[in-house]
Amino acid sequence: MTMKRILGRPKRAAAAVLLALGLGGLAVAAADHLINPPATFKFASGDEPASRNSFAPVVKKVLPSVVTITSSRVVKASAEGGDDGMPPMFRQFFGGDPDNGGGQSRMPRQQKEEGLGSGVIVSPNGYILTNNHVVDHATTVTVIMPDKREFKARVVGADPKTDIAVIKVDADSLEPIVIGDSDKVQVGDYVLAVGNPFGVGKTVTMGIVSATGRANLGIEDYEDFIQTDASINPGNSGGALVNDRGELIGINTAILANGSEGNQGIGFAVPVRVARDVMDQIIATGKVTRAYLGVMAQEVTPSIAKAFHEQESARRAGWRCDPRQPGPEGGLGKGRYHPRHQRQAGE
Repeated sequence: MTMKRILGRPKRAAAAVLLALGLGGLAVAAADHLINPPATFKFASGDEPASRNSFAPVVKKVLPSVVTITSSRVVKASAEGGDDGMPPMFRQFFGGDPDNGGGQSRMPRQQKEEGLGSGVIVSPNGYILTNNHVVDHATTVTVIMPDKREFKARVVGADPKTDIAVIKVDADSLEPIVIGDSDKVQVGDYVLAVGNPFGVGKTVTMGIVSATGRANLGIEDYEDFIQTDASINPGNSGGALVNDRGELIGINTAILANGSEGNQGIGFAVPVRVARDVMDQIIATGKVTRAYLGVMAQEVTPSIAKAFHEQESARRAGWRCDPRQPGPEGGLGKGRYHPRHQRQAGE
């Protein structure tokens, strides 16, 4: 009997301990529930747009007019210097003459290069503006529309001096971009750059106009760039630079990379006035014709103006002249002042 009582008491004690632990667990759980109340959120009104100040309506209007352009070209690469991985001095052992670059190994071989750029639809019947360097010497040009349709394109003509080219696809009812007035662009205006940088897909970046009339950069023969800090990267070439109304004001052309392949916040676009003039001439005649004076002009600095007892504003000074060229024959000469032509609206 004693033994049973002894064995029975530990059972009752263990049950009491378990009950105490269970009640303690419930207490801890209750305490935890009190420490971490349910999270509450404040949601935006479903009737409000995602952003109060947004360029989304402008972007929606522009995107259908910007296309991706892929091109391929065949280039000849000389084997001289070891393109085949073999130094010229060893080619004699493989049927080549080292004094002649290695015989057959010296024959140039062909390589296929692929290019990527962007373009802007400017006419519903398939005319597209882009950069000359996007399609230069291309054997095939393919245009990829925003809806992923692909068209083979032909190069109508190009102007390397401004880096503008006109291509055309056999398609109708395309959505052309609205052409703006690049002469009205001012430093500080908002701009959007649209294109396909690095082939990642259609991309829109925003910035401002940093400068207008940017020249003497050594990029093209004829320079009158709009400078912007909107991100422009490889693949953006030929894409659209638009104002905050979605109007085309420039064709994105170049960046100042400073040893890097990416954007440094200094990009350049050909004004649409220049691009449109080139396009009109190419469509009409297949080439671009320009007047030639045979003089190089210099901006009048305050010191030059003072030396000639003239006002600095709205004038240029003749700098170098070739007497056999049209300019000097018409009276333009070194050291003479000549009124600067004021561009009229619509020119």
